[in-house]
Amino acid sequence: PDGVLSAMAQDCVTGEGAAFVPVLRKGRPEPETAVTALAHAHARGVTVDWDRFFAGTGARRVDLPTYAFQGQRHWPEPAAPRPAADAARDAVDARFWEVVENAGPTGIAEELGIDAEQPLSALLPALSLWRRDQRARTQADARRYRVAWHPWPQGNGDATPTGDWLVALPAAHADDPWIAAVTARIEAGGAHVVPVVLDAADAAPDAIAARLRGHAVVAGVLSLLALDERPHPEHPGVPVGLALTSALAEALTGEASGVDGPLWCVTRDAVAAVAADGLAGAAQAHVWGLGRVVALEHPDHWGGLVDLPSDCDERALNRLAAVLAGAGDEDQLAVRASGTFVRRLERAAPQGPGAGTWTPRGTVLVTGGTGALGRHTARWLAGHGAQRLVLVSRKGADAPDAAELERELSGLGAHVTLAACDVADRAALGALVERLAAEGTPVRAVVHAAGVSQPPGTHTDLPGLAHVVAAKTAGAVNLDALFGTPDSLDAFVLFSSIAGVWGSGGQGAYAAANAFLDALAERRRSEGLPATAVAWGPWADGGMAAEGDAEEQLRRRGLPPMAPAGNLLALERAVAGPEAAVTVAEVDWARFAPAFTAARPRPLVADLPEVRDALRAGPAATADGTKDPSSATLRRLAELTGDDRQSALLDLVREHAAAALGHSSADAVAAERAFKDLGFDSLTAVELRNRLGAACGLRLPSSLVFDYPNPRALTGHLLHSLFPEAAGTPAAPVDSDPQDAELRRTLATIPLGRIREAGLLDTLLRLAAPNGTPAGAADPDTADAADSIDAMDLQALLDLALDGHGDPDGSHGGATDDDSN
Repeated sequence: PDGVLSAMAQDCVTGEGAAFVPVLRKGRPEPETAVTALAHAHARGVTVDWDRFFAGTGARRVDLPTYAFQGQRHWPEPAAPRPAADAARDAVDARFWEVVENAGPTGIAEELGIDAEQPLSALLPALSLWRRDQRARTQADARRYRVAWHPWPQGNGDATPTGDWLVALPAAHADDPWIAAVTARIEAGGAHVVPVVLDAADAAPDAIAARLRGHAVVAGVLSLLALDERPHPEHPGVPVGLALTSALAEALTGEASGVDGPLWCVTRDAVAAVAADGLAGAAQAHVWGLGRVVALEHPDHWGGLVDLPSDCDERALNRLAAVLAGAGDEDQLAVRASGTFVRRLERAAPQGPGAGTWTPRGTVLVTGGTGALGRHTARWLAGHGAQRLVLVSRKGADAPDAAELERELSGLGAHVTLAACDVADRAALGALVERLAAEGTPVRAVVHAAGVSQPPGTHTDLPGLAHVVAAKTAGAVNLDALFGTPDSLDAFVLFSSIAGVWGSGGQGAYAAANAFLDALAERRRSEGLPATAVAWGPWADGGMAAEGDAEEQLRRRGLPPMAPAGNLLALERAVAGPEAAVTVAEVDWARFAPAFTAARPRPLVADLPEVRDALRAGPAATADGTKDPSSATLRRLAELTGDDRQSALLDLVREHAAAALGHSSADAVAAERAFKDLGFDSLTAVELRNRLGAACGLRLPSSLVFDYPNPRALTGHLLHSLFPEAAGTPAAPVDSDPQDAELRRTLATIPLGRIREAGLLDTLLRLAAPNGTPAGAADPDTADAADSIDAMDLQALLDLALDGHGDPDGSHGGATDDDSN
C-alpha cells in the first residue's frame, strides 16, 4: 500500500508487534522506495536473503578497516526559514481556515473539489491531496526569483574619470554620433582617450593583445564593441560585438597585452531597467551574460557592465562618467533619463491560491523534444491538455529511445510527431510550421528547450563560442520571427539558465546565450507578444546534473538538482505569471554565497536575507578596524618566520581548498596529495584561485592548481610571491615548459568522460598514434608522437573525432537534442 494507507493502518493496530511498511510512495522512484521498505523490514528483525538481493550486481563482502572509524558530525544545523516560503505557506493556511470558518460544508467541498454530500471517509483523502498540492505550490514559489532594478543613490554625482582610457570601438560604428558623444564626455573631465578600432577580423585574443601593447598602465578599458550586432561573417550565429568582446576580455586577462586596468563593457538598450524600455538592443544582452562570467573568473580585471539609452543626453552622459569614476562595488548598472539603476536578484512574489496557471491546448512545438528536458516537458504537456506534440530535434525519429517516448506520450492521449529539423535553419523550420498549419493543426504554443552545454573551462575560442551560442539562440531567433504577431501563440517559452542570470565559472559562451534568451522574452513582452524565459537551476534526472559526479559537485556548491515534477509545476505557473523572465533554482545560500562572493562583493545577491545571514559570519574586523582579509592574513604571516610561516601558509591553502571542495575541515586535504585526485576541476580551480587571491591580496592565474599540483607546491609559490626576499628561489610550476603547461590546461577543459562514454576515446587515441595505428599497439615511435602533440593539435584531434564520429550530420550548427541548463 501507499504511504497514506500504511499510516492509517498502523493507527488501527495496537501493540508493538506490527509494522506497516509502504513499498510505493508518491513522487519517489520505485527502486528507492522498495529498497527502503526492505531495509525497514530488516531493521524490524525480518530475515532478508541479502545474497539473493545482491545477485548479479557484483557486490561482495569486504573486510572492515582495522583502525577506528573517524567520527564527524553530519547533522544539519537548523537554518533560518525562507521568508517567501513562509509567506506562501501562511497564505495557504489562512485561505483554508477562512473557508473552514466562513463557508460551511459547501464551501469546503468546493475548495477540495468533492461532493458536499459525501461521507467523512471521502473528505480525508481529498484533504490529503489538497494539502500535498498546496505544499508543492509553496515549494515552487520558494524557488522563484526575479531580477529587479533599483535606483542607485550615488548615481547623480558629478565625478568624472581621469587618466588614460583605452576605448575599444567597433569599426562598423566608428563614426556613430552616439559613440562620439560618449568618448567626448569622458575626455571632457580630463581623461585621455586612446581609441582602438576593431573589426570582425580582429576577433582573436592574440590579435587584440598586439593592438593593446604599449599601453600597460591605464585607468581603465572601455568597450563599446557590443554595439556591433552584425552576424560574424564566418560564424553567423554570433554577433561581431560578442566575438570581439570575448577576445578582448581574454586578451586583457592574459599576460600578452600587458594592460593593467579594469574592463567596462557598455551596451545600448540591452536590458529592461524601467517599464518603458523596449530592448531594441536585445542582441547586445549576450555581452551581459559573458561579462558576468568574466567577473567571476577575473575579478581583479573587471570593472562592470553599463547599459545606456539610445537617446543619450547630457544627463545620461554625466551619469556614465560618474559610474566610470567610481561605482564602488556595483558592477551591473543601467543609466536612464530618470537616474542610474543597479541590478538586484530578489525573490519573486508568492503566487497565491487564486493565481492562474497555463493549460496547453492544440498543437505544442517542443525544440530539443527528444532530449532529457524536452522529454520531461512533453510528458507534462501530454498530461495537461495538449492534443498534438511536435517534438523537434535534428535526428527526429532516429533519436535514442524516440519510439518508446512516442508510445508513452500517445498513451497519455496526445498525437505525437517526431520531426527531424534543425531549428537554426530558418527555411526548414518555417516549412515545418507551414505544414502543420496546412494540416489544420497550427502551432498554439512553443517550448524552446534545445541547446548544448559548454564543457567546463576558462577559455573559449571563436568556433567554440559560436557552437554553444548558436545552438541556443539561433533557434530562438527563428521562432521569434515565425511567431511575431500578438495572436499567433498562447505561450512562447524559452528554457534559459541561471548561468545567464549570475554567471558560472567556465561558462562564458553558455551564459551569453542564455542572457540573450532572457532579453528576447522581455523584448517580446514589451511588444505585446507572449513570452516567458525560465532560467533554470540544475535539473535532476537529465541534463548536466546527470553527468558523472556533477550532481555531487553542484550540491557542494549549494545548487542541489531539482526534481522534474516541481520544475514543471513552476513552469505551469511562470507562463501565466506577470514576469517575462523568471529564475527557478534551489539554492543553499549558506554554501553558495560565501564562495560566490569570495573574490569580491557581489551586490547582485546582497539584498537577499539568506545571503546577508550567510555572509554575516564573514571576516571579522582587524586591529585597525578594516575587514580586508588579505591585510589580516599578511600581517599574521609577517609576524612568523621560517617553518612557522610556511606551515601557516600551508594550513591556509588546505583550508581554502577544503572549502572549495565542500569539506568541513582542512583535514580532508592532504598536503602532498594532487589537486586532481582531491576532486578539483576547472570550476573549483577558479574558486580556489579566487579565495587565495582575496586572502593573500595576490593576482593569481586560473591555472594555479594545474601549475602547482598539490597544496605543498602551491604553498611554495605563494610563499615566494608574498615574501620573495625570505623565500629564496621561486617555486616553479611542475611544467616548466610553457607548451606542457598549456597542454595540461587544455586537457583539463576537455570532457574526456563524455568522449569515453560516446565510444570516441579509442578514435582519438588512434588519430593521435602514428599512421593511425590502434591505441596500445607496439610501436616504438608512439611515445615520441605523444610527446610532440601540443594543445592546438589536441584540440584539432578532438574536433576531428567529434566531427567524424560523434556528429552524424557532420555539423555542429543548430540545436542538439539535449540542453544541460
